[in-house]
Amino acid sequence: MNRKKYLLLALLLTMVTAGGAQPPARRAEAAAKVRKTNANNLTLRAKLTFPTANPVSEDVVWRRDVYRELRLDDAANVGLAYPVVPTDGNMNLFTLLFKLMMAGPARGGVNVYQYRLDGQERFADDARIKPLTFLDDHHIFYEKTDKGVHIDNSDIPSAEVKRYYIKESAYYDQTTASFHRKVVALCPILERDDDFGHGTTSYPLFWVRYDDVAPALAKQRVRTSALNQAETMSLADFFTLHLYRGKIYKTDNLLGQTRPSLGNDSTLTQEQRHIEQEIATFESRIWGDPARKDSVDSMAAQQQGTAKASRKREERKPVATPKRLRRGASQKAAGSTPARVSVRRERH
Repeated sequence: MNRKKYLLLALLLTMVTAGGAQPPARRAEAAAKVRKTNANNLTLRAKLTFPTANPVSEDVVWRRDVYRELRLDDAANVGLAYPVVPTDGNMNLFTLLFKLMMAGPARGGVNVYQYRLDGQERFADDARIKPLTFLDDHHIFYEKTDKGVHIDNSDIPSAEVKRYYIKESAYYDQTTASFHRKVVALCPILERDDDFGHGTTSYPLFWVRYDDVAPALAKQRVRTSALNQAETMSLADFFTLHLYRGKIYKTDNLLGQTRPSLGNDSTLTQEQRHIEQEIATFESRIWGDPARKDSVDSMAAQQQGTAKASRKREERKPVATPKRLRRGASQKAAGSTPARVSVRRERH
């Protein structure tokens, strides 16, 4: 009797083990799918320990915020647009932002916020965009499944994103006595043809905090050369090193008002150069004006330079040669000696 019980128990254990076991290939495939799905999702540890996600301090003695327009047809920014369709885990900037938006903060994603008519960013709860509302507003195809919303990679309109707005802060941190330039926010711009084919219409999609997506940007690679495919770096390094190029289209003045445009193109270009020069001048003169010297050594060097200049001026004065002196002396002698008179006698 006991022997039958042992046999029955062994048979049950064998059946449970066989039913619960999975082939190694199937387990590996499931694990790979999970890793691929969570490849760009942000873990809590990544959000807390990412080294470059330092927010701009409010306790600064100098700060200038500017808004730039990055065109993806510019050679410096073209790497942000490729690949158009994700390939082998690589994706362009908009596809990455889109997937983070769809995931949401609860699943390792981020929140995105409305683009207002004045172009200002506002990171508040009432300005957050719901993913499904975003899909419906911009006519992006999706399907609902038991596991959630499914969007095919080919339906993500990354090819229609031609430009980006970025907010950049240049500031001097008195705590560390250092000057910084940091990207604060990103805004992709969708361009679509009009219904009647008369042109294109631009749709700024949303604002997203740079610090929220910085850990995900560190995982994605971007090509920085059109000739060398091996020359790549992370998207985070691309923005941290300021390898992008874009014109300033707006800035904040002391009254809190914005200047989105300044008349014709020549006036706007002149104002852009003026703002760039202001920031560069402040950065170069943090430790004083290099043109003004106030130390004892610099004053001595300045006096020495003045003495050299005076000696050079004296050397440039004309000096009379001996030949000129003899000529002048002979002319003087000829002028002071009376004329000689000779008398000739005639014979008679």
